[in-house]
Amino acid sequence: MRILSSPNLRAELRANLALALPLLAAQLLFISMGTVDTIVAGRLGAAPLAAVAVGSNLWFMIFVLFWGLFMAVSPIVAQRFGAGRPPRECGAFLRGALGLAAVLGAGWLALLLLVIEPVLALLQLEPATHALAAGYLRAIAPGTVPFALFFALRNAAEGAGQTRATLWAGLVGFLVNAALDYGLAFGAWGLPAMGAIGCGVASAVAGTAMVLAFAVMYRWHPRLRELELYRRDGWRPGAAAGEVLRLGGPIALIITAEAWLFLVGGLLMARFGTDAVAAHQIAINFASITFMVPMSIGMATTVRVGYAAGAGDGAAVRLRGLAGIGMGACFALVSASLMALLPAAIVSLYTDAAGVSALAAGFLYYAAVFQVADCVQATANGALRGIKDARVPMLITVSAYWLLGLPLAVTLAFQTQLGPPGIWLGFIAGLAAAAAGLAARFLRRTRGDGAPARS
Repeated sequence: MRILSSPNLRAELRANLALALPLLAAQLLFISMGTVDTIVAGRLGAAPLAAVAVGSNLWFMIFVLFWGLFMAVSPIVAQRFGAGRPPRECGAFLRGALGLAAVLGAGWLALLLLVIEPVLALLQLEPATHALAAGYLRAIAPGTVPFALFFALRNAAEGAGQTRATLWAGLVGFLVNAALDYGLAFGAWGLPAMGAIGCGVASAVAGTAMVLAFAVMYRWHPRLRELELYRRDGWRPGAAAGEVLRLGGPIALIITAEAWLFLVGGLLMARFGTDAVAAHQIAINFASITFMVPMSIGMATTVRVGYAAGAGDGAAVRLRGLAGIGMGACFALVSASLMALLPAAIVSLYTDAAGVSALAAGFLYYAAVFQVADCVQATANGALRGIKDARVPMLITVSAYWLLGLPLAVTLAFQTQLGPPGIWLGFIAGLAAAAAGLAARFLRRTRGDGAPARS
């Protein structure tokens, strides 16, 4: 095929990586914020560690919805730039998206404060853990609006091809979070000693710091300054809200469907005892770290495909999408080989407990298998977002994860002799079905000469 000729493909791989590498570094920084929270809380004792773990998981369940919703901003901005629309028009859209983010962030704050006690009561935690988890959630709650604004600002910058802006904002957030985690948890540098609650305050302040970092970049960065973010007109959500919600709603459900699948899988694993839970957490954590690579490639693919779609270049749409999917698959082979060939070495980085180590090493073999499907579905989703195709991909992923993957996991784990590996086999089946369906969807939408086909 002419569109996959070597010079074109090599050029596209370089262009994709130029966008993806800063995003990868930023994603690792975001993950590291949670890691620092866990390390600091662990040094405070068992109850603070449990409280931060529970609180951060409850926070994440809503956080991921907003993350997915505002991922729509990236392809919308990319297609506008690809179509040669003036930056001022893209800026007007962004101001409307920020208005929506402020409104929804306030709603997120109200919802979070409303559900803290009822949800924690359902978990039947020990009194000390319950009190600390509630305090952590109330402390992080003021970060809802800043994080919603951050998502909109981040995705607009990425849509404009400025992925290094996300990296710089992520670095600011990480440094602020790490410093305040330590200072507020232990009362260092004259700060009050707040224990686990200090971790929540640190996260909220870090979210605000990232918004401020973007505010500076939108003022001084040549490309971002063209968007004229600081114009006084056009801050009402208006048409921008409808555009974000129409595309972002299905994307949010896609992201949430996968995230919640793994959260439920962890809860199911608890039925098999402490060692199984610990081993499962090790394997999932390592797989999650490696997943940052295809996730970043998928985000970069969204921008690359979005520019081509906006320019009406169907051949480039197909090339860029296939290049991104291929890069994800190639990385998956590397990471899967690492898990399959060196499971004991990987597990030794986490624990030296014999029972947990043996289980975790076994789980890594399953993680190696699903790694390929997970990388393909992430990059295929990114390519489809670039052509603003989200509704059918939503149906594909939700069906694959919740109508196939989860029921199969429950059946194999609890109604056969497989036990814990049955949960992993359910994951593999769901991810494989999603990967196949999403890749086929992209090929169908860009068949022939690459021009997007009708849904």
